[in-house]
Amino acid sequence: MPIKVILFAFFSIISSLLWAEEETTQPVTEQSATAVEHVQKLEAAVESALAAREAQSNTPIFAEKALVERYVLDELKVLRHDLQDLERSLTVQITDRELDVADKSLSYAEQTVNFFFYVIAGVASLVALFGWKSLHEIRVNTTKKANAEIKMIAQSYEEKFKTLEKDLRRKTLRIADNHIEIEKINEIHNLWLRAQKGQTPEQKMAAYDAILKIRPGDLEALTSKADAAMELKEFHWALSICNRVLDMDDTNQDAFYQRACAYACLGVEDQAISDLEKAIEGRSALRELAADEDDFENLQGNEAFDALLTSSDS
Repeated sequence: MPIKVILFAFFSIISSLLWAEEETTQPVTEQSATAVEHVQKLEAAVESALAAREAQSNTPIFAEKALVERYVLDELKVLRHDLQDLERSLTVQITDRELDVADKSLSYAEQTVNFFFYVIAGVASLVALFGWKSLHEIRVNTTKKANAEIKMIAQSYEEKFKTLEKDLRRKTLRIADNHIEIEKINEIHNLWLRAQKGQTPEQKMAAYDAILKIRPGDLEALTSKADAAMELKEFHWALSICNRVLDMDDTNQDAFYQRACAYACLGVEDQAISDLEKAIEGRSALRELAADEDDFENLQGNEAFDALLTSSDS
């Protein structure tokens, strides 16, 4: 019986070693633990078998089978040493394989990183190239568009400024003309005041001539000049001035009245009455003025003249 147990244990150890050699890829810690566990189990089985045998026969087992047991123990020792060598060998192999795997992983990672780096660098170069061209085109187009817009705005403002400049020039000329006209009006007003203050016809005539120099064709100044000529007894001169006024305005009542006075002084009664009638038709207030006019003294007693003064407005 013990011999069978020992042989079973021996063959079990041999099968375990063969299995350990075939499964070299198993982690060293698991294989070592399994082998040690088998050896310990075999030792325990041998020791228990020897103890049972000694208890039954009350004689040492080594006394009967000393050589066999010694052989088995030596084999067990050899197996233990072989197991330790196997453990060290497995440790070295697994370590080498782990290092190989780590080296391959690092190499793969390095190649992958380099690949992605080259890919990213290439893509970045393409993007930078086409992007720079796009940015350059955008900048050029933007610059052209901005210049065009600025040019259009500048042209519109230039046109507006030209229009404004023309308006300012026109208004400036108008203001200057108005200023000149105001100066003329002020000067004419002063001349009228001087004419009113003149004590002699000559002084009045000088004032009227000054007004006519400033504003030629002033009808009021011409009629007033004709009146001054009548005071100077220059009837033909007064008649000429009145004709000049009536040439410019054939409805001027003052010119008709002054010409009537000139005709009356010259003895042309019919023409004087005709002009007086036209003057009174345009302005009825001249009837009262004619009644007290000294220049119509020659017309006193003329029926047509008296009838014109005594007639009322129809």
